[in-house]
Amino acid sequence: MASNDDHILTLSCPDKPGIVHAVTGLLANRGLNILDLQQFADRTSQKFFMRVRFGHAESTSDLDEPMAKLAKELNMDQYDLRPASQKPRVLIMVSKIGHCLNDLLFRAKSNQLGIEIPLIVSNHPDFKPLAESYGIAFHHLPVTKDTKLEQERQILDLIKQENIDLVVLARYMQVLSPGLCEAMSGKIINIHHSFLPSFKGAKPYHQAFDRGVKIIGATAHFVTADLDEGPIIEQRVARVDHSMSPKELVEEGSNVESQVLAAAVKWWSEKRVFLNGHKTVVFN
Repeated sequence: MASNDDHILTLSCPDKPGIVHAVTGLLANRGLNILDLQQFADRTSQKFFMRVRFGHAESTSDLDEPMAKLAKELNMDQYDLRPASQKPRVLIMVSKIGHCLNDLLFRAKSNQLGIEIPLIVSNHPDFKPLAESYGIAFHHLPVTKDTKLEQERQILDLIKQENIDLVVLARYMQVLSPGLCEAMSGKIINIHHSFLPSFKGAKPYHQAFDRGVKIIGATAHFVTADLDEGPIIEQRVARVDHSMSPKELVEEGSNVESQVLAAAVKWWSEKRVFLNGHKTVVFN
């Protein structure tokens, strides 16, 4: 549980000696207590990533000027400073398969996920009653090949109106246009079964059953214009065997998908996920 005076600082910059010393010194000089610190220097990209949680600060306004100065000195790609208790606003998109949506709604309601969900968007009306049961606005936005761009303009309008920080595709079965991917770059998370690319198309679990797979899994990743090829945030697997039917494989796969997506959203909401080219750095 986040204390009201805890804050989280995240940053990335070109790697060089003295970064940790500079950041921790800046905090120490203002009497701030470091509660948790994680760092990683990528020798391939030569970039440095850091997440610091510190406490006992009613306000961080006195950090604005020195942080801006340090960001310039270190040539930071980005830095972010916010209260640990601040909940990002998340738009969930879904089609007709609801296990991931249901799981995220329950976790948010029971404070297992530190997010706010002001609205749900779907190209089908099926989950309107579920959204209403949680007191969440539901927007049914049908889409066809001819209306995709107009529908996505409506989505972008909702994102702006509701100050959305993250879009989660909870089994939303439409391919997003490059324009929407670009507009929300690094702010859309999707879930898919890890059979890709081995079992493409319809009924992947039935294809897996026909091939007698021994492991199934799921992958949560950022969305890019390249279908299902965005930077991976989390992957998990479950063992299966010859005795399981296609229906049982679907059920086991649904469980893994829900767990993986929830983990990715949780880590993102806690500022633990950093983009690093085509990969991610995840402090979990």
